[in-house]
Amino acid sequence: MSSTPARVPDDLFRRLSEKLSPEQLVELTAAIALENFSARFNRAFEIEPGG
Repeated sequence: MSSTPARVPDDLFRRLSEKLSPEQLVELTAAIALENFSARFNRAFEIEPGG
């Protein structure tokens, strides 16, 4: 999901769907998206982790 273009392989989605509820899948996806946004934002402004 963090690569460009964003893609989740069908097999990975299927395996996650077996373990997680739809609500949990949404929460996981939102957390990944937020971390991806943060990492790209920080890179654009050359902000180092912990800085």
